[in-house]
Amino acid sequence: MAPHALLNKEAPSNLTLKDQHDQDVNLADRIGKSTIVLFFYPKDSTFVCTKEACAFRDRFEEIQKLGAEIIGVSADSVKSHEQFASKQKLPYTLLSDTEGQLRTAYQVPKLLFGFPQRTTYVIDKDGIISNVFESFFSYNYHITSVLKALQKDPEAEAQAEEDQTGEQEAQ
Repeated sequence: MAPHALLNKEAPSNLTLKDQHDQDVNLADRIGKSTIVLFFYPKDSTFVCTKEACAFRDRFEEIQKLGAEIIGVSADSVKSHEQFASKQKLPYTLLSDTEGQLRTAYQVPKLLFGFPQRTTYVIDKDGIISNVFESFFSYNYHITSVLKALQKDPEAEAQAEEDQTGEQEAQ
């Protein structure tokens, strides 16, 4: 498979979407503060999507310690995201892309029954897409690939070492 067209390019960030709390979120405001793990998934409360969202939830602290912020995106409504995040106890932002603007900007293809491909982007602090992971059915692939990518990132490694040193000093 050919590399994704946006790999090693500047991440689209000029769009504002609502999160699960009905607050405006613009990726441009978040770039530069941390690495961003932006994952697109087909639909709230479906079997594989719930597994993926919960897998990111279960690795949330580990991903944070590696210097990254997780953001999930689907075409579901703010209300659907609010219910999904609450029920699954998701500690990260979910963006409502009902018009498909962000999906289009990130060139996420539509596949089965018009659902978007399960695609995850790692956006570095400079706003460059450093990794793209695509797999419609294997949510686990996304989690393990993100962790490997973040562990290889020198900035993420330095942040993780700094956090670990701080934890050891606190003990």
